[in-house]
Amino acid sequence: MTSPSLTLLAGLALSGLTLAAPAFAADAGKAADYPLQETRLSGGAGSVEQFDHNAYSLPLDNLAMTKRLDFSVGNSFFRNPWVIAPSSTAARDGLGPLFNTNSCQGCHLKDGRGHPPDGDETPIALFLRLSLPAGQGDDDTLEQLGVVPVPNYGRQLQTAAIPGAEPEGRLIIEHEPRDVSLEGGETVTLQAPRYRIADPAYDALPEDLETSPRLAPPMVGLGLLSAVPEDDLLAAADPDDADGDGISGRVNHVWDERRQETVVGRFGWKAGEPSVEQQSMHAFAGDMGLTSSLAPATDCTAAQRCDEFESGGKPEVSDKVADFITFYAESLAVPMRRNMDDPTVAQGARQFNRLGCAACHTPRQQTADDASRAALAGQTIWPYNDLLLHDMGEGLADNRAEFEATGQEWRTPPLWGIGLAQTVNPRARFLHDGRAKTLEEAILWHGGEAEPARERYRKLPKSERQSVLRFLESL
Repeated sequence: MTSPSLTLLAGLALSGLTLAAPAFAADAGKAADYPLQETRLSGGAGSVEQFDHNAYSLPLDNLAMTKRLDFSVGNSFFRNPWVIAPSSTAARDGLGPLFNTNSCQGCHLKDGRGHPPDGDETPIALFLRLSLPAGQGDDDTLEQLGVVPVPNYGRQLQTAAIPGAEPEGRLIIEHEPRDVSLEGGETVTLQAPRYRIADPAYDALPEDLETSPRLAPPMVGLGLLSAVPEDDLLAAADPDDADGDGISGRVNHVWDERRQETVVGRFGWKAGEPSVEQQSMHAFAGDMGLTSSLAPATDCTAAQRCDEFESGGKPEVSDKVADFITFYAESLAVPMRRNMDDPTVAQGARQFNRLGCAACHTPRQQTADDASRAALAGQTIWPYNDLLLHDMGEGLADNRAEFEATGQEWRTPPLWGIGLAQTVNPRARFLHDGRAKTLEEAILWHGGEAEPARERYRKLPKSERQSVLRFLESL
């Protein structure tokens, strides 16, 4: 067993930064196969022309007027804090006893990505997933959760609690600088995070504890991604790299609580959730300590005696509220592209494809004509995302499996709207744990399957690197 303060290392191996870059000629033909976006409508007909701090908070532009009230109701439950039971605010009580935040927007500020804490701040939008190595739980636990919960702590470190309950510990983040050289003599200093659990509520943490830091991602376009046909994901997957391009995208197979079967996952940092609904209800349970029909148990363990505290109902998130929240999350629109006529942006788009970035950040997808909702059906969208798992190397590894995802695999995050991330939330950061302060830092952290593309970027002249960044900022 460890001491009460366990140091957890994450991403300290940043290997391969001085390898020779592969020749561009090898990818010239392949780059021609990646489409160049010719429309501002990144999210299809639902795209919105909003570029300020509210850029991520509008409903789909093609959402029927009769459904906009549902969107507004869902927004109110997403935005407003939940409170301790019992309360006169009966529709929003039952918070805790253990939690990380008291509202959805507490993590997803203005529906955007979160930020890690500064200094001694208590983390809100960044939390630590916990588990034990596979083989230590029963088959049902592994099948339904994808991970083995930690005795006394469950599957997530809850750093806050209501009066009378005790937080599970404090998450401490420290950083180790890593310098990366760029063509022309410029140096970028990356920050490799180290995670430490201080003041654990129980005597000791397991020596074989597995952890994974997770930052709240942006919410835009989730409904459109849910409408991309599963057959398209399976067709794009290349787990054995049969085409020899060094990219081995895989689907994750996960447990679907509603269907009670294993299905293809597409949401979350490791594609560990099959639907927006399940992702949302698991967030209620893990992040806020709130039960729902789909997630009737929170992350409390028997030792924490959460059943001794007042409940906000059974379930605390009613089916009606759960439906409003899911509808809201599936209806957030993607902002339109900007500055597409800028020659530097156009050059950056071509360079993005030529570098090989589009091999995982697939520019274009098509939603199903028979999608469950008319506003999501038959849309050509530009998410720059394939919804597949990729090995990102040791530098970004959390060394923690989730269903079929390994400790070095992450689902490709969508890039649409990324140029507005720090307009929506000036403190927003990038990658799964927010270690990257800038888009360039995020690129330089790429390894594994993305290492050749990163190396090509690193060896570009500064003006061409700037064109890639300008392109990303236009998304």
